Amino acid sequence: MKYGIISDTHITSNTKKDQIFLLIDQLNGIFKDVDEIIHEGDVCELFFLDELKKIAPITCVRGDIDKIENLEHFVKFSDSQYNIGVIHILPENLEEFMKKYELHIIIFGHTHIPLIKGTKLNTLLVNPGSPTVPKSPPQKPGFLKPVARPSVITLKIDENDVISTFIITLKI
Repeated sequence: MKYGIISDTHITSNTKKDQIFLLIDQLNGIFKDVDEIIHEGDVCELFFLDELKKIAPITCVRGDIDKIENLEHFVKFSDSQYNIGVIHILPENLEEFMKKYELHIIIFGHTHIPLIKGTKLNTLLVNPGSPTVPKSPPQKPGFLKPVARPSVITLKIDENDVISTFIITLKI
C-alpha cells in the first residue's frame, strides 16, 4: 500500500485559481501511484477534497479551522501489521494516546513543519508539513538557518511490511 500524505492546505474559495491549479497539477504527478491520500486537516473547504478524490480515495480528519461537515477528529485504521492513527494536532500526552489506541504510526499536521521521526515507544511520527503555508523547523546550533519549503510525504508499506517514507518538496 502506498499513501500520499498532505496537511494544512488552507485552500478556500478566495485562493487564487492558478495557485490551486499548480498545486493540483503537482499532486497529480507526486500522488499518481498512491492507493490512498491521507489529509490531516485544515483543508478549509470541501471543493479541494473533491479535487484530491480525483487523484485517489481520501481519508481526512478535521483541522482546527475546517468548515467541512462530517470530518472526524481522529481516524484509526490498520495496514498489514501496523495500526495507523490520523489526527490534526498531537495530543498532549502522546505516550498515553499511543498506548490507548495501540498505534504504530501517527500521521498528524498543524505545525506546517515536515517530520519523520521514530519514538522511544517504537511509534513512527509523520507530519507532511504544508504545501501552501510551510514553516521552517527551529534552527540547530552549528547549522545554517533552515528554509521553509512546501512539502508532502509518501509512505509505503510493502509486501514484507517494510515502511519507506519520503518528504517531497513542491515547486510552489
